[in-house]
Amino acid sequence: MLGKSPAKATYSVFDIAQAKKFYGETLGLDVTEEYNGGLLRMNLAGGVEAMLYGKEDHTPASFTLLTFTVEDIRATVKELGARGVRFERPDGLELDDQSIHHAPGHYAAWFNDPSGNTLSITQETD
Repeated sequence: MLGKSPAKATYSVFDIAQAKKFYGETLGLDVTEEYNGGLLRMNLAGGVEAMLYGKEDHTPASFTLLTFTVEDIRATVKELGARGVRFERPDGLELDDQSIHHAPGHYAAWFNDPSGNTLSITQETD
């Protein structure tokens, strides 16, 4: 029934202005603030869209909300680190010195937005 309906990721943040700076400037995404600062629309690669809304009693999700597939995870970790992004070291996973997890078929690294939401980057491997 919904197989041909466009979908978007939607999640909350504490502060739209703070999210706009992080997602737009730090991560380099195409973002637009709407509804007098009540919503942040992100236009992601591949025609995907995400919407973030401000919520005073925001509680970060306990799981990864958004994953970006990159060509070179090591270079991306280094560049994001230079922009102030701190990569997490989730319990129970083996990570290398760049906080990258080596799993069958892909590498992954996790970080949080200013509201504590978990995001990740992955690189497909052979």
